Amino acid sequence: MIMARRKIDVTDGVAAVRTWAADPAAAPRSIRALAVRYSLEALADLAPGRSVEVRVPPFGVTQILEGTVHTRGTPPAVVETSADTWLALVTGQLAWADAVAAGDVVASGQRTDLAALLPLVKI
Repeated sequence: MIMARRKIDVTDGVAAVRTWAADPAAAPRSIRALAVRYSLEALADLAPGRSVEVRVPPFGVTQILEGTVHTRGTPPAVVETSADTWLALVTGQLAWADAVAAGDVVASGQRTDLAALLPLVKI
């Protein structure tokens, strides 16, 4: 299996996530973007593959989990959420089930329950 090379330094990424977590409302767009992109890279490292697409517009997207590979059009398994909801999940400030129940996460297709993979960063 070929792993993508990490683009964001772990120290910088964790610092961005922790800065966002300290005061989400005050976190600048650049910190929010770095935190999302870093956490998506961390998720891809934790669960490599291309069968589920995780989207956090407008900052990033990644594919995770081994299985059926999708190459064109809309993938059959998609998770999409806002940056703030994603980062709350990443830091454990929000539980997966609560986010889905509230409609803050749209998860369609098989294997889109990411509860076992979250949180990613301890704050």
